[in-house]
Amino acid sequence: MVSGSGLINANPIIYEKKKRRARPAPVVADDEYALRAISLTLLNHIRDIKDPEHPYSLEELKVITEDAVEVDDNNSYVRVTFTPTVEHCSMATIIGLCLRVKLMRSLPLRYKVDIRVAPGSHATEPAVNKQLNDKERVAAALENPNLVDMVDECLTPSYG
Repeated sequence: MVSGSGLINANPIIYEKKKRRARPAPVVADDEYALRAISLTLLNHIRDIKDPEHPYSLEELKVITEDAVEVDDNNSYVRVTFTPTVEHCSMATIIGLCLRVKLMRSLPLRYKVDIRVAPGSHATEPAVNKQLNDKERVAAALENPNLVDMVDECLTPSYG
């Protein structure tokens, strides 16, 4: 998101990180509490992904929130909806790719993952959603060493 004059969103609003919730005891996956527990566990996996442009996490920028993760365990389906910090965010596909890779590495293979930008939050929302959920496009992106390096950098935990 760097242009000739600098960053598109040079001064993003930074939000306080929420306290981590302890992992709940295992319960039957078809009750509402269990689905909420799974959602919170997945949120814990993705909340510390670093923004590709800023030294802040997706949670700190409110790109990802607690309500962003939907789980249908019975149908092995997960949807993550994220909100870019600006409407013309050129890094939206990279953020979505980071989310997808992190979930691919965290979830059992049986899950179908759907990554979306929040409705109305991005100028090219349909194109970004299509790109993030097309297996061939994702596979091609993950064959690009530069993109893989960028994703890995975003997924590397920071201890600051």
